[in-house]
Amino acid sequence: MERTIYDDDHEAFRDSVREFLQRSVVPHVEEHAEQKALPREFWLEAGKQGFLGLEIPEQFGGAGDLKDGDYRFNAVLMEELSFVNAALSSCVGIHADIVAPYLVELGTPEQHERWLPQAASGELLCAIGMTEPSGGSDLAALKTTGVKDGDGWVVNGSKTFITNGYSADLVVTAVRTSPEKGARGITLFGIETSAEGFSRGRKLDKVGQDESDTAELFFENLRVTEADVVGQVDGGFIHMMQKLPQERLGCAISNLAHAKQILLETLEYTKERAAFGSPIGSFQHNKFLLAELFTQVDVTQAYVDQCVLAHSQKQLTPIDAAKAKWWTSEIQNSILDHCVQLHGGYGFMNEYRVARAWRDARVSKIWAGSNEIMKELIGRDLGL
Repeated sequence: MERTIYDDDHEAFRDSVREFLQRSVVPHVEEHAEQKALPREFWLEAGKQGFLGLEIPEQFGGAGDLKDGDYRFNAVLMEELSFVNAALSSCVGIHADIVAPYLVELGTPEQHERWLPQAASGELLCAIGMTEPSGGSDLAALKTTGVKDGDGWVVNGSKTFITNGYSADLVVTAVRTSPEKGARGITLFGIETSAEGFSRGRKLDKVGQDESDTAELFFENLRVTEADVVGQVDGGFIHMMQKLPQERLGCAISNLAHAKQILLETLEYTKERAAFGSPIGSFQHNKFLLAELFTQVDVTQAYVDQCVLAHSQKQLTPIDAAKAKWWTSEIQNSILDHCVQLHGGYGFMNEYRVARAWRDARVSKIWAGSNEIMKELIGRDLGL
């Protein structure tokens, strides 16, 4: 079914993103996988092209004023990144689609001047520090502490599974500042990684998304002040809850685009690969299976597109975002599992994109809130 949510401006933007990726990223994906990170050159070039500042006001080097809240530009960017590989959309999404809105909407004028121009240019690489070794989806159970000391706080603790963590220059970090308040006692701090007391662990050895820079972060008697608070003191949990719908929508867009691209490539494979004297796609089972998978993509795309439009109009609910995140990650993993099967033994070879995509997709059912948490939120909304 033809999609109708994009106009000529969105498609022109898509063309520019696609041209950039073909020129600056596709020839280097093997290097990125070996390095377990995107090089700084990538970030600087992406910033120069304007792809990191869709949420950042024009006065700070971004395109936020021109975009004027139209999330469809973000959706185009995330789709095109995902067509190349899932790790690319993960890394850029964290920086530009997740951290940037925190800084723009919650930051002070001083923080805007301090961080936004370099975030838009790619000189300041951003990450977000929520997940801890002792708990993943349970953001209210944070153990990283900030103890009041004079005009600031002393931070101790650790974070793990942090995308962009090994290279980040700035980490928006969730810290428990008022333990007696429970979830209402969490504060977000913008912690610059040059700060004394900050250190990184190893680059984590993941099952998939090799191109993604993922690390452990440690805070040992690290001092922060009022100038580093992002949003309200003790208001961090509410801030995170308000921002999660956009994060989950970004995941949904990426999940579906990633699966769609590999499915298209698998369709071509089934037309070319012969067995028993015929293309394997012509066998009734495979033909019916592909009919099912393409229908699933189209039906799911219709829902995700409506979520994108709703978010552009500031009407996307947390529950609808949870539905999109849960459903697309299930569809993504199911489709890619079938794509591997259709490739036969070649589907299990890392030299084939389908094998890497299959590995890369598995985490989407875990991060941004596990699928079990998504269903819990949806169930509560049903009054259960």
